[in-house]
Amino acid sequence: MEVEEEEDAAAAASAWLGSSRRRHLLQFLLHASKVRAPHCPESSHPNPTTPTKLNPSCRVSQRLDLRPIVKYAAVAFFAGRFLPALPRKMGFCGARSGRAVRSWLLEPLRDSNLELFALVAVWIASKIHDSRPLSVKSLKALGDRIIADQHFTCRDFASAELVFMEVVEYNIGSSSIVFIYLEELLIQFREISKLGDLLDLDVCMDILDILYETEDTSLLFNSPCSLAASTLVAAYALSVPKQTWEFPVLSWVKFATSYDEEEIMKIVLTILMHVLKPDEIKEKDKMEFDI
Repeated sequence: MEVEEEEDAAAAASAWLGSSRRRHLLQFLLHASKVRAPHCPESSHPNPTTPTKLNPSCRVSQRLDLRPIVKYAAVAFFAGRFLPALPRKMGFCGARSGRAVRSWLLEPLRDSNLELFALVAVWIASKIHDSRPLSVKSLKALGDRIIADQHFTCRDFASAELVFMEVVEYNIGSSSIVFIYLEELLIQFREISKLGDLLDLDVCMDILDILYETEDTSLLFNSPCSLAASTLVAAYALSVPKQTWEFPVLSWVKFATSYDEEEIMKIVLTILMHVLKPDEIKEKDKMEFDI
């Protein structure tokens, strides 16, 4: 019943946003997780009253350096909780659910405001998972670069964080995030097989990114454990050389997760259909897909 409610909420959010708008927001968030943010150290001029010239180092950029768990927690908060809950909280899909949320950031709801909420999701995830969370100043500097048509203040970020939390009803738990399951499976796999060293985590994350961006596969994230298992199998097929396919990874995943092989294989094929180009899919079909 709970999964059905999540799927209904996701469908309502998708219909409200539109597939192209949703895709844009997800691409924005995924891009923000690896874009370079401007960095300018505070001046150490001995006389604070003397006007400061632009330091050449201000032109230097640094990465946000988001750890994968921060990135995927942010995506889960934004795409899996905030966007689906927003139309209900604003009364776009009939009666409001729970306490109505009012804010100038929601009325009117511009794309730039939604992009602000995406960065707020990163900020919240960083506060949860980083020992030294991102500062609001660094996020504001990033927002100034990548949010079109609008510059938000640090106070706007704080206001947006409060609105975000009210919309998701303070549901910012991370235990059911797909990346956590995926990382645990990959660690176990590497402990029992040397082939685990050939399984590239970056390939796994590229798969997750594609699935998040694609509207008709985003519902797979409602079952994070089975999706993590299927992502590992798909990444195995894509990144491990076929000559070394000695390990029965599908059978091992069944043992490790208790999911049926047929169910996992169905999701794996769905993943490959979205990751590979048509001609690559035909080439894969010619292989003995004995994994």
